[in-house]
Amino acid sequence: MPRYEYTVVPAPKKPGKLKGIKGTDNRFAAELANLMNEYGAQGWEYQRADTLPCEERQGLTGRSTTYQNMLVFRRELDARQQAPTGTDVAPIVETPRYEPEPVMAVPTFQTTTAPAPNPAPKITV
Repeated sequence: MPRYEYTVVPAPKKPGKLKGIKGTDNRFAAELANLMNEYGAQGWEYQRADTLPCEERQGLTGRSTTYQNMLVFRRELDARQQAPTGTDVAPIVETPRYEPEPVMAVPTFQTTTAPAPNPAPKITV
């Protein structure tokens, strides 16, 4: 069974200026084709375009949801990178869990009263 690796890249938002291509739709299509050809030359196969929500901060306390267009590419792993035959599932890698440090008691200190500093002299005009 072949194994794949995936890469996800943002879709172009606006077309670049290309010589000899007129119209926004044609420039956008050419920009997208250039991006797909660039990844195709590296061995990536175009799969699909996805639109995913992304929560962003707005101001100090506000949040807003925007939508990001992403392009998904995949390529087959070579034999050295694939799992050994006979296994159907990729091995699970154990990730370290975050363990909060135990709360320690705050040390208390005795305060001593120090003499108050001399106040600044008043100046009258």
